[in-house]
Amino acid sequence: MADLQDDPPATTEVAAAGGLPDDPFPEEPYLPEEPRFPEGEALERARALLASHPVADGHNALPRALRHLPWYDLELGESAVATDLPRLREGHVGALFWSLHLPEDLAGDRAVAAALEQLDLARTVIAAHPEGLRLARTAGQVIDAHHCGRVAVVLGPAQAAVLDGSLGILRILHALGVRLLTLTGTPWAGEAGLTRFGEEVVREMNRLGVLADLSGAGEAVVRRVTVLSRTPVLCTRSAARALRPHPANLTDDLLAALGEAKGLCMVPLSAEQTGPTVRDVADHLDRVRAVAGAECVGLAGMYDCGAAHPQGLADTSRYPHLIAELVRRGWSDTEVSLLAWGNVQRVLRAADFVAKASRARR
Repeated sequence: MADLQDDPPATTEVAAAGGLPDDPFPEEPYLPEEPRFPEGEALERARALLASHPVADGHNALPRALRHLPWYDLELGESAVATDLPRLREGHVGALFWSLHLPEDLAGDRAVAAALEQLDLARTVIAAHPEGLRLARTAGQVIDAHHCGRVAVVLGPAQAAVLDGSLGILRILHALGVRLLTLTGTPWAGEAGLTRFGEEVVREMNRLGVLADLSGAGEAVVRRVTVLSRTPVLCTRSAARALRPHPANLTDDLLAALGEAKGLCMVPLSAEQTGPTVRDVADHLDRVRAVAGAECVGLAGMYDCGAAHPQGLADTSRYPHLIAELVRRGWSDTEVSLLAWGNVQRVLRAADFVAKASRARR
């Protein structure tokens, strides 16, 4: 790996207040004095770990990128996008959450129609690549797809604006395969927190088995949903705000609350949110692990979302290089397996369990 100079430490709220001499979460990036493995050995170790515990990517927008292509073939490889089957296999990706986010100016019937069009495209892409992709609705189906050599595709997150104030639309989206909903951009999930209807949406999501994505939501919404939801919540594209002040990143307080609720913070591979290098991404993963716990951290590639990626993480084939950096920093095999695959499986299983237990109830 090429030598890279460290970025200057990010200014944080704690540092601005004078800092604390015994701060348990230091501001400086974690830089081990003696790497656990040499660079080449670490990469081989990373690939071996991912062969058994593949990456579950929490945020991928391939369907949106494919809309603008007149022709594509994901099986042979597609240079116009960052996600195709050869690179998914090289990167040891076992599951993808396909984002169904909409343009910001859409609302009401137009938002519903646009969401249905994206769902139709996503299902068409999966059907056109049966040897590589498989739609998954449950944790068990994700595992089955992996055992069959396919990449499991979980539909979502979709934006809550597509509900247009209707629980019926939520139920229809669930029937079509949507399993994540981002609770932002609606009158019932704003800066003041959840309204009574918003709380009813969360309860219905629990009953159906639809997970709540809180990335970009206000602090009041994050705290209320974390307490109200009977299933773990996710932040599918959030890093540590203490290291990089971005609106979608989480403060240490929110990360700690997420950890206590056994939620999942999926750190994005986005230069804007985490920084321009692999080491910057690893710093955020270290921070989230330290604050929320190793069972509450995951990965979000942000590929084909229009985001700029850190150097060395340009497409879905580069996950082993990120894992190699964590191996050099001393992450254990168990921690890497949880980060890549285990934590996502835990959350999906919890959603399935709660939905089955609530099936006979409104």
